[in-house]
Parts: sequence; C-alpha cells; structure tokens
Amino acid sequence: MARKQFDLIVFDWDGTLMDSTSTIVKCIQAAAKDLGLPIPADHAAAHVIGLGLAEAMQAVMPDIDPKYYPRMVERYRYHYLSRDHELTLFDGVREMLDELSQQAYFLAVATGKSRVGLNRALNAAKLLSMFDATRCADETFSKPHPAMLQELTRELGQDLKRTVMIGDTSHDLLMANNAGAAGVAVQYGAHPAEQLAACQPLYSAASVAELRAWLNEHA
Repeated sequence: MARKQFDLIVFDWDGTLMDSTSTIVKCIQAAAKDLGLPIPADHAAAHVIGLGLAEAMQAVMPDIDPKYYPRMVERYRYHYLSRDHELTLFDGVREMLDELSQQAYFLAVATGKSRVGLNRALNAAKLLSMFDATRCADETFSKPHPAMLQELTRELGQDLKRTVMIGDTSHDLLMANNAGAAGVAVQYGAHPAEQLAACQPLYSAASVAELRAWLNEHA
C-alpha cells in the first residue's frame, strides 16, 4: 500500500507515551520545597515539561539566585528516581507502536530527558528495540530548537518534509515548525489544548486511541 504522508514518526516521551506529567510536576515542587524556595504552581511546573532539565528549572523559577539551579536539578533527580519505577505507558501506546512498527515506519523519540533517564525508561517499558533512533536534551540543543529532528532525519536518511513530530507540549510543536516537519498534538499531557492549537498542529488528539486512529488513516 502506498505510504500516505510520512516515513518517520517521532514521539516525545513524557506526557505523550509515558503517563508521567503529574509525577514530574510533583518532583519539581518537591525540589523547590527542599531548598526553601517558592513552590511553583502546578500549571507553571507542567509548562516546562519537555525542556532539558537545566532549561526547565530556569524557566519555571526565573527569579531565583542562579546558584540554586544546579541544586534544583539535583533535588529533582533525587525525587524522580525514587518514583520513576511507578510510571507506566498510557493505555494503548504499546499496541499503537507495535502496529506502526509492523507497517515499516521509522520510529524515533525526541525528549527533554537525559540519555540515562530515557534508557532507564525504555528498558523499564521493554521498548529498547522499538525505536530506530532517539535524541535527548543532554546530547544536543533543547526543544524548541530544531536540532533533534534535524539530527534524527540525518541519522536515518529521512526527509523532514516526510517526518511528523508527536507531542503534548508547545515545545514539541514549535520544534516541528522550526525544523520544517509536521506536528501532531496530544491533549492528554502537560500543555492545555488551546496552547497546543496556537502552534497550528496538523491534528490534535484527545486520547491515544484517537491518535492511533488518525495515524492509521492519515500517516
């Protein structure tokens, strides 16, 4: 069957494949509390999900003394590592990825996680062999810079115009826009639907089931 629009499908990890948004928010807040700093509101902490960890801490707490940022990262990691074994994929994600893999798409991940963090998560979810390539925020420029998508397409010999980035944040969709790739939003993660819509995604899915159906029909 002729391929419709895309050869490479790139997924964000947290809030898109992994149900981790609320855990990340709580860990950012716990890190701030440990250091006696103002505790960010839920929406503020959720907004920085998808950025590299250092960038996220600076964005969520722009008014604190910069000396605290490395300590915020350290405390965040402490809290996250104590809880990441509790995290699970969203319902339907594994089946969707299996289906796409069987249809011979190239599959990749572009994430704000560190390489160590992503490998832990992939291993725990038993998805290490699912993806053809992955990029993390500590290996290149953080979203919304286009570098992750540029590097993934180069590594896999793919065309950005036949690449789609799927994510739950405006950082993901702006990265797609900046790279000249297509963007598809999922509304069940970190950023509200209206914020995603402002980035003009090709499609916005309210659930994994909706995303899977759209990919079957249009990708």
